[in-house]
Amino acid sequence: MKKQLLALGTLIALSGIANVAMAQGADGKAIYDANCKKCHGATGAPSAGIKKMNPKIETFDAAFFGKRTDADLVKGITEGKDKMKPFKDKLKADEIAAVAKYIRTLK
Repeated sequence: MKKQLLALGTLIALSGIANVAMAQGADGKAIYDANCKKCHGATGAPSAGIKKMNPKIETFDAAFFGKRTDADLVKGITEGKDKMKPFKDKLKADEIAAVAKYIRTLK
C-alpha cells in the first residue's frame, strides 16, 4: 500500500511539473534556434553570407524594434516578408508570439 501511495504521489508531482511547464508557454528561444537562427543569426545579426543572399534582411537592433510593434513582429513571422517564408503553417500562434517576444531580447 505504501508503494502504491508513493507511486501515486510521484505521478501527481510529475503532473504538476508538466502543468507548470505548459502554463509557461512556448519556448521562444528554442523555436527561434530551430527555425530562425540559420538566417537571422544567434544574436539577431545575419551573417555576411546571408546578407549577400538577402540584402533586405535586417538586424534585430534598437532601430529595427523602434519601428515595430509586437503585432508587427507577429505578422511578419506569420506571413513572411521578402525572401522570408511565412511560418503560419509551421508554427502555432503561441509559438509565433513566443518568438516575437524572444527576439526583443536580442537587441
